[in-house]
Amino acid sequence: QVQLVESGGGSVQAGGSLRLSCAGSTLTYSRYYMGWFRQAPGNEREGVACIDSSGRTLYVDSVKGRFTISQDNAKNTLYLQMNNLKPEDTAMYYCAAGFGLKYCTTARRTYNAWGQGTQVTVSS
Repeated sequence: QVQLVESGGGSVQAGGSLRLSCAGSTLTYSRYYMGWFRQAPGNEREGVACIDSSGRTLYVDSVKGRFTISQDNAKNTLYLQMNNLKPEDTAMYYCAAGFGLKYCTTARRTYNAWGQGTQVTVSS
């Protein structure tokens, strides 16, 4: 069973940075992909970024140039470096793992396992 545990959330002022981590047991699977999602109160959970087993990445337009997704296979850990944070980035952030597709997606329905989430709050 895949287990994912996020950490690194917190409260920062606008313009600040945070790095989220996701420790998991998924990176030994072939043809996997990993993603970061976020959900603000009253909103749908949206995909933010993803990375597949070949290292290809995909970002939603609102975070391009500010967020960077990466993975450390030796540590079985996924990261999301978030720079120049904005109040609209405030949300619960989740990591997720998916299997079977050649390329990663930011579509929630393509993921099979989820972490419990870590809160990110950005004040103006």
